[in-house]
Amino acid sequence: MTHQPALPTLAAADPEIAGLVEDEARRQHDKIRLIASENYVSRAVLEATGTVLTNKYSEGYAGKRYYEGQQNIDPVETLAIERAKALFGTDHANVQPYSGSPANLAAYLAFAKPGETVLGMALPDGGHLTHGWSVSATGKWFNAVRYGVRKETGRVDLDQVRDLAREHRPKLIFCGGTAIPRTIDFPAFAEIAREVDAVLVADIAHIAGLVAGGAHPSPVGHAQVITTTTHKTLRGPRGAMILSDAEHAKAVDKAVFPGLQGGPHNHTTAAIAVALGEAAKPEFGEYAHQIVANAKALAEALTERGYDLVSGGTDNHLLLVDLTNKEIGGKPAAQALDRAGIELNYNTVPFDPRKPFDPSGIRLGTGAITTRGLRPEHQPKVAEWIDRAITAAATDEQSTVDTVAAEIREFLGAYPIPGYTA
Repeated sequence: MTHQPALPTLAAADPEIAGLVEDEARRQHDKIRLIASENYVSRAVLEATGTVLTNKYSEGYAGKRYYEGQQNIDPVETLAIERAKALFGTDHANVQPYSGSPANLAAYLAFAKPGETVLGMALPDGGHLTHGWSVSATGKWFNAVRYGVRKETGRVDLDQVRDLAREHRPKLIFCGGTAIPRTIDFPAFAEIAREVDAVLVADIAHIAGLVAGGAHPSPVGHAQVITTTTHKTLRGPRGAMILSDAEHAKAVDKAVFPGLQGGPHNHTTAAIAVALGEAAKPEFGEYAHQIVANAKALAEALTERGYDLVSGGTDNHLLLVDLTNKEIGGKPAAQALDRAGIELNYNTVPFDPRKPFDPSGIRLGTGAITTRGLRPEHQPKVAEWIDRAITAAATDEQSTVDTVAAEIREFLGAYPIPGYTA
């Protein structure tokens, strides 16, 4: 059992780190990974991230660098840009942001001044920290107004979004988030943004792979600016992109460099290009639709076992489960599930009476298990394992947790992962 590609040089030079890498590869193989923001990248993406491109500094953009020796770097970045534009159908793409949070911050820097008003989804209702939440720089430096979901449906309250936009006249409106199980209504957000002359930023970090694969509507043509990470459902390396129309392209580029960062991480840019090339293939569309089919099947199976799903289900890869009726908090449930071989995260739910570090919910996603080959027919068994582990946690039955972990390890032997040979 070993990491792939193999790491003989690392093992010889630093056996302690090599051992931890091997242990992590084994852990990723042995667990059902349901963290909605995680996935498995291909061997090709893994190899691209470990190349000599990491040695090169490349401040600026292709053809306009501040360092010499860019003969190979410029074509790498240009390939990533052209592939992103072709895949998503946008006028412009910037592939340099280090991660999703800096990509969102670039939108602020490009189109708003400190102290001006922005409108984003509240974190407890499914938004992201960088959409103006109070503990984020975006909430400290800007006048952040927040919208939420309807209590009776768990879905975005677009009437509230419109009312807040009309009242506060924000410079930016963010749609998208980190725990939204339903389809994002980009046309409705665009109509509101046009009415108040705001720039609409669609944060599609979680659903980018679904958009690319045709399993979720695209914000292109509705949002002037689109931010996304390149991992999660898009199944690339840990990085980010900003897509935009031609009118907003120059401001986006200036905000990323020199506004927020120096040289891009060229090894990551190459891996993004590889992942975008993979996403352009027909089989990626099949994978994207399979993610949604798996999520719907898992939602149905959990509902049948008495679990309360926020909004009643899912349209995408993500499920948000309120455990209040199971008489256990999200944190102890997530910890017990981890011991049982099921990896997910505890999460606040809308109108949660509990504290964020000990909330009522758990968040699940089906990207990684879909990459691994699990299908809808497997989801009732996954739901059974989840239920057994949570029930055991509520009654402190460690033996049941250990049994579930053993069953999962045996089951997963038939579903290999990129990056590890069992």
